[in-house]
Amino acid sequence: MLGDIIIVEPNAHIAFAGKRVIEQTLKNTIPDGSQAAEYSFHKSLFDQIVPRNPLKGVLNELFQLHSFLPLNQG
Repeated sequence: MLGDIIIVEPNAHIAFAGKRVIEQTLKNTIPDGSQAAEYSFHKSLFDQIVPRNPLKGVLNELFQLHSFLPLNQG
């Protein structure tokens, strides 16, 4: 099995097109905030929302968990 771990930043704009383009194409209104990372996270499209500052540590933990890096570096 293959799997992905998808991490996004808080308040990231996630969309294939802008709100106006989607509304014109679908001829339907799109709710405000529906293209924000937090909205998509609650719909289970992402695994984690991580701010940029602690991202390096989170990635390090994930790599160690999946044995990409040695657990003991010394």
